Amino acid sequence: MHFYQNHSLLNYNTFGLDVKTKYFFEFYSEEDLKEVLQHNYVRDNPLLVIGQGSNLLFLNDFDGVVLHSAIRGIQVVEETEDAIIIEVGSGVIWDDLVGYCVKQGWSGIENLSLIPGETGAAAIQNIGAYGVEIKDVVQKIKAIRIADGQSSVFEQEECHYAYRESIFKKTLKGQYVVTSVIIRLSREPIFNLSYNHLEKEVLKNGVINLENIRNTIIQVRESKLPDPKILGNAGSFFMNPVVTRAKYEALQSQFPEMPHFFVSEQEEKIPAGWLIEQCGWKGRTIGKVGVHAKQALVLINCGGAKGKEIADLAHQIQQSVAEKFGIALTPEVNFIS
Repeated sequence: MHFYQNHSLLNYNTFGLDVKTKYFFEFYSEEDLKEVLQHNYVRDNPLLVIGQGSNLLFLNDFDGVVLHSAIRGIQVVEETEDAIIIEVGSGVIWDDLVGYCVKQGWSGIENLSLIPGETGAAAIQNIGAYGVEIKDVVQKIKAIRIADGQSSVFEQEECHYAYRESIFKKTLKGQYVVTSVIIRLSREPIFNLSYNHLEKEVLKNGVINLENIRNTIIQVRESKLPDPKILGNAGSFFMNPVVTRAKYEALQSQFPEMPHFFVSEQEEKIPAGWLIEQCGWKGRTIGKVGVHAKQALVLINCGGAKGKEIADLAHQIQQSVAEKFGIALTPEVNFIS
């Protein structure tokens, strides 16, 4: 394992915030992690487990211990006639995993191409895009309990997955460290092209296959989303709000052009980016922070910003949307102070 004091987190948050942590441990195995958890530094200080920090906003330096998984490796653990089951280390870069699976001809996660972050964090966050969520392929999650170093295995249904939610973000928040994720993929390609215009875009690149789906989604994402290495950002900053049927119908009568997605007979989902754009924030900058010109859902660090400046911008956007639409936007990004 690696241990550092007063360690920079510049390379562990995609907003590009030059903050530091008091202590930093990087572990390479479950045995490493269990040893780390017995350390006095961990017992006596606030603890934060991070991946690439693609959904974190540091408001200041972290006066505690940061744990980072360097558990890598992709291992086939079971094969059937129609499926392949793999165990993926929590420190594997998510998009590297997607690219590897596409090359192998295994389908199920190609729609999640180019989402930043590591596999362990992806499973906790229940990442999703283009009609697919990671919960659709997760079979099990292996984790270590922080309190006593006990190894645990969570079946998919025990993870209590919901839209950008899991049990690890709610009742078990801060209690476990994910070490690996067991994923079930299809040996025969099963394409999910139900998302708006996705099939049409894929066909522009040729026939429908795994490689063209991945390439198309990468192209679309790159055309809309800024590269964090150039403009610090955390991708979608807010979750798309789900409103009651009555609320949706009232808004639709006032804003007939409002896009929406069916959730159930009682609820509709409204794109947060559209709400933000209607409030005049798209492409707007305030000092060193701003809203991306191509995607209003993305808040950006224009260079040298502090976390508090980004948080203040987010708050102003929330106020605007609440005043105009009566909708409370919920950040997808976690604020760390």
